[in-house]
Order: sequence, then C-alpha cells, then structure tokens
Amino acid sequence: MDAAQQEATARARELQRNWYGEPLGALFRRLIDDLGLNQARLAGVLGLSAPMLSQLMSGQRAKIGNPAVVQRVQLLQDLAGQVADGSVSAAEATERMDEIKKSQGGSVLTNTAQTTTSSGAPTVKRVVREIQSLLRSVSAAGDIIDAADTLAPSHPELAEFLRVYGAGRTSDAVTHYQAHQS
Repeated sequence: MDAAQQEATARARELQRNWYGEPLGALFRRLIDDLGLNQARLAGVLGLSAPMLSQLMSGQRAKIGNPAVVQRVQLLQDLAGQVADGSVSAAEATERMDEIKKSQGGSVLTNTAQTTTSSGAPTVKRVVREIQSLLRSVSAAGDIIDAADTLAPSHPELAEFLRVYGAGRTSDAVTHYQAHQS
C-alpha cells in the first residue's frame, strides 16, 4: 500500500469513527466475535455484498450508503449486547438475526416514519426500546432480575416492570406497555 492509499484509509477510518463511533473494521470484528458469525454471514444479515463489507472493514470505503444497513448494524449491536449479558440465548440470537436480515430498517435519524406516528408522537415500540435501552445501560439483565426478585414480595408490579423491560423481549414489553396505558 503506498502513502496515498494509507492516507486515504486513515481518513476513511477517522470518518467512520466520527459517523459510527469507531472504525467499522473494529465494530464488524466485534459483531463477528460476539455473535459467532463469519464475514459472509455478517454481510448477508446486513444486506451488503461480501466485497462491500470487506471494503468498509479495511477502510477502502468510509460510509455505509444505505440507511437500512445502518439500522441493521445498530440492531446487531443491541443483539450482541443482549447475548453478552445473557438475556438472549444463542438460538434466540440466530432467530433474531434472521428477523434483522429481513427488516427494511431505516435510519433512526432520517426515517421518522419508522419511529413516529403521523402526529409526530413516538411509536409504542420506540418508547419501549428506549426504556429497555435505559435499563440495560444501568445494569445487566441478571442484576435486574435479582432486583425484581427482591422487590416482588412487596412491590410485584414494579418487579414485573423490571423483568419485562430490563430482561424480557421487546414484543412482551410492547404488550405490557399497551396493557398499562389508559
């Protein structure tokens, strides 16, 4: 690799750090390790060609052009975190990756139709995911379940809330949320 190519690669990686929080090579390698994938499977789940994934990882390309792919990357990062904290099993992760692969995605920043209603209010699923994300950023699923068990005798509703949103599936949390709205 000549000096111009090295400079272009370094610039692409810096842009990736600004756009995605880190170079995509590091991010994708972590997803591959955490989710037990190979590059071809990761490319398939994301909806990228294997050569495009390779170019993004190596810094030959800086940006993911398709907002749906960016959304799938975010969903896979969330899934990898859930696998790491034990709230999602390997079998469930495989099933979820198939769902992510089929998702149309859409960037959270640019595709408001995915995250808000026509009135501009956030969708139930979006609100639920924000609650889940907040709880899971504070504590691991196992600790949340332990706290719920401690609270259960005196505060069963609060214990249920912690279990459902802190360690449960998004679909169960959406059902819980809808059942508790007036």
